[in-house]
Amino acid sequence: MLGIGKTFGALYLATLLMQLGATLLISYLALRLDANGASGFWVGALMAANALGMAVGGSAGRALIGRVGHVRAYAASAAVIAAAVLAHELSAAMPFWLVLRALAGMAMMAQLMVLESWLNERAGGRERGRVLAVYMIATYVGMMLGQLGLAAGEGMHGHALAVVAMAFALCLVPVVMTRIPQPALQRQAGAALGPILRRVPRPLMTVLVSGMINASFFGLGPLYARQQGMSPGEAGIFLAMPIVAGLLAQFPLGLLSDRLPHATLIRGIAMSLALVCVALGMSGGLSAPALLLFAFCIGALQFCLYPLGAAFANQQVEPGLRVALAGVLLTTFGVGSCIGPLIAGAWMGQTDASSLYYFFGACAVVLALAIGKDRSAAAPAAVHETPMLDAQGR
Repeated sequence: MLGIGKTFGALYLATLLMQLGATLLISYLALRLDANGASGFWVGALMAANALGMAVGGSAGRALIGRVGHVRAYAASAAVIAAAVLAHELSAAMPFWLVLRALAGMAMMAQLMVLESWLNERAGGRERGRVLAVYMIATYVGMMLGQLGLAAGEGMHGHALAVVAMAFALCLVPVVMTRIPQPALQRQAGAALGPILRRVPRPLMTVLVSGMINASFFGLGPLYARQQGMSPGEAGIFLAMPIVAGLLAQFPLGLLSDRLPHATLIRGIAMSLALVCVALGMSGGLSAPALLLFAFCIGALQFCLYPLGAAFANQQVEPGLRVALAGVLLTTFGVGSCIGPLIAGAWMGQTDASSLYYFFGACAVVLALAIGKDRSAAAPAAVHETPMLDAQGR
């Protein structure tokens, strides 16, 4: 692991800074809208706009990387995001903010494609799983630091946007200074989607539901926390707890996924998630420690869905289709990230904050019913052989 960290440390540091900035931005905007009296629908709409931008950014990112190369594509995207972040201070009009979030989502998708394709290209076959595992650790640590930064700064008192812009500016430094050779320019060929879609309907359902839940959590979780009477600092800790749980859950998840069929494991996690979410929704007036315990349990379950869905999908296609499959997974997750916050935000606007976790529970029940029993006799693939989408909507 130390050798991997030394070799790819620059790309891991860039990942950490990106996720720190992206997570802090999402939470800060949600709290700012709540303080201004905006409804949950608009908070969800912001997250949906970001996810839509990321879904569209998959095609735009491939074209940009193929045209100018990895480093230039990354640098251009970081500049666009920093400008979009600072532009939030120019106007508080929601249509303007929606455009900014979509633009930032497109640019961040290009950055993520640069980093993941770079890691996959330069990692040897025998070490790829470990390289991607450390990449996911950097992702989770960045997300956690973003939430804890919100907690430490008690909402940053208006300086959060500057901190976010700084994070995206600084993430340029390790990428442009690294000595790791960037992949050669390649034309991005299209791929037939029919064979993929016919083979992986259940994994795609898992990825779709994961996108709906994760995007709703990051977009509307701060609103839920504030409606529970938490201060910005307490909300940051509440939102960081599931991320810590998701990070810790990856280790036992990897062991279980090598021993149990993926469909069985996904169904069990979905049923458990539904039970815990409904229990939290029905519980009123919980103490802060109880809320943190619920947050930990839910995070340990919700952040397992995407890696299992991705591994389940890769188990069912031959190696020649896996690049195209990655694009399908990104798009499916993006679609879920678009529709989830809109539905959850509208539900919260019509009822109360507890509806967020009722929504999570409903999504989990639908997944458990849709996944059915495992019908594959093939041995399950290890989870960490496939890069995992982060909670920002990739």
